Amino acid sequence: MPQSLQITAAAPDPALLDLPWHVPLEEWPESHLAALPRGISRHVVRFVKLSGRVIAVKEIGESVAYREYALLRDLNRLDVPSVEPVGVITGRTSPDGEQLNSVLITKHLKFSLPYRALFSRYLAPDMATRLIDALAVLLVRLHLTGFYWGDVSLSNTLFRRDAGEFAAYLVDAETGDLHDTLTKGQREYDLEIARVNIIGELMDLAAGDLLVDDMDTVAVGEMIVQRYEELWNELTGAEEFGATERWRVADRIRRLNELGYDVGELQMTTDVDGTTVQIQPKVVDAGHHHRRLMRLTGLDAGENQARRLLNDMDTYQADTDQQGEDEEFVAHEWLADVFEPTVRAVPRDLRGKLEPAEVYHEVLEHRWFMAQNAGHDIPLRDALTSYVENVLRHRPDEEAILGLDTATLAAIEPD
Repeated sequence: MPQSLQITAAAPDPALLDLPWHVPLEEWPESHLAALPRGISRHVVRFVKLSGRVIAVKEIGESVAYREYALLRDLNRLDVPSVEPVGVITGRTSPDGEQLNSVLITKHLKFSLPYRALFSRYLAPDMATRLIDALAVLLVRLHLTGFYWGDVSLSNTLFRRDAGEFAAYLVDAETGDLHDTLTKGQREYDLEIARVNIIGELMDLAAGDLLVDDMDTVAVGEMIVQRYEELWNELTGAEEFGATERWRVADRIRRLNELGYDVGELQMTTDVDGTTVQIQPKVVDAGHHHRRLMRLTGLDAGENQARRLLNDMDTYQADTDQQGEDEEFVAHEWLADVFEPTVRAVPRDLRGKLEPAEVYHEVLEHRWFMAQNAGHDIPLRDALTSYVENVLRHRPDEEAILGLDTATLAAIEPD
């Protein structure tokens, strides 16, 4: 082990010392690698098995590695959807003394996939628009935090299923900058980068026959601008109304809650004679449903998953005639009697297919379709049995793909 090797990490794993840092990353033996689909990257990136988990290792220059590590730590502290940094390793040298690039290490985001893998697995007509919607939500959250990305693209993003939709997570922060607030020009430039990159990525998918034939890649790629502006205006725009329409204040807060945001601060002003009122959200915090579900049940779920589980909890409360009961009591009962028995009933060998909250959401969807076809309600247990055998068993694993020959992934990895 070279004496110059330096590991910077908040909680370093001693097993890091057993990895072959004296070998260029692209030459690492397959015995160390986890066969997971990789996105397009300008750097050499490998998924590595370490202490029963998976880490992503990226070769990069020393100063850039430290900078990206610090930015990712800041984003994690701000609760922005992004990969979690593990550490930086510098001072790598080969046995003959050749200097090797430093590496940035991040945790692999379980149940996530790069966009190319999603298109390779599921040729759904609306796949592109759903990913663009997710990326628009992520970009708005980053901009509200004051983060300028500088290289917005599908390639620099990972996607996880979130109650039938997708949630987007930032992967590559090396071009980013964190500010107190962003100017309109910074936001618009980030949005233009996103538009151009997405159109190019969709054209690349079309060239590989990974898109539906009639898709207008330019029109679909430009949707990022519309989706972003709609959400940004709803979250930050000023709204004016008559002084007698004060219900509009509560209505604006309700709309923001439905979008998954809490209002931390709201500015209200009146004109000189008090006939009109203007309101403008000043601080909005994402994760309204996630926080409520976490408070009630301790479940850590995506925002859309949390919304779906809370709705099911409300249905349970009505079905059991407990509308007057304290919601914490009802939540505990729903968790113990409905949610946990359902996810525990999934066979152990199928639990890597999807995360538990997504499984529960899909069971509810499957139950609804069964009831539509049958013309009557279907017991949850019957719906679960049908879902496991007819749907879940035939899905690819999304938690991790360990121990496979990397050639198995050739069809979904870029050249």
